[in-house]
Amino acid sequence: MNFLRAFAPWIVYAVVPSAYWQWAALTAAAIALAELVLRLRARYSVDGLIIEIGSLVYFSALSGLAFTHPGTPLHAYAPALANGALAVIAIASLVLRAPFTLGIAKQSTPPELWEQPLFIRTGYLLTGVWAASFATGCLVLALLAHASAGVLTGVHLLIFGVPAVFTLWYVARVRSRAAALSAAHS
Repeated sequence: MNFLRAFAPWIVYAVVPSAYWQWAALTAAAIALAELVLRLRARYSVDGLIIEIGSLVYFSALSGLAFTHPGTPLHAYAPALANGALAVIAIASLVLRAPFTLGIAKQSTPPELWEQPLFIRTGYLLTGVWAASFATGCLVLALLAHASAGVLTGVHLLIFGVPAVFTLWYVARVRSRAAALSAAHS
């Protein structure tokens, strides 16, 4: 579940009550920084740090805004902006031909599989699914910016839950098919 660690700052920010948004943003930035430092010390490649770098940049900027302008009208739209930032990060990783899910997958996949077309194609597909979820979440959360906390929490759960469940299901399906093909060729 490496993707849960990658998204930890976003999850923390999403679950802290809105009244404490400054502290939530600062905590998320600290978590992103700590995770980035840990992974750099463990010699992770940059393609495996796309979410961590994007998280640190976003939450550092949001912390600056939150503490310097705590009453900004943007506060109500912070969840939508967070999902927009994640969508930009995911789409940029696709454009740069470094889908963020590949970097995460490489952390638990043997290096001999990293160049396999199926592994690469799976990374692109999964990153596309996450990008679509984040973009959709950005739009929905912008429309629901002034909804109740319960509604916003439900939307957040869907934004992260749907692609997470799809990722687990699809990876299991790909592994099963790959094992079947390998067994057939043996």
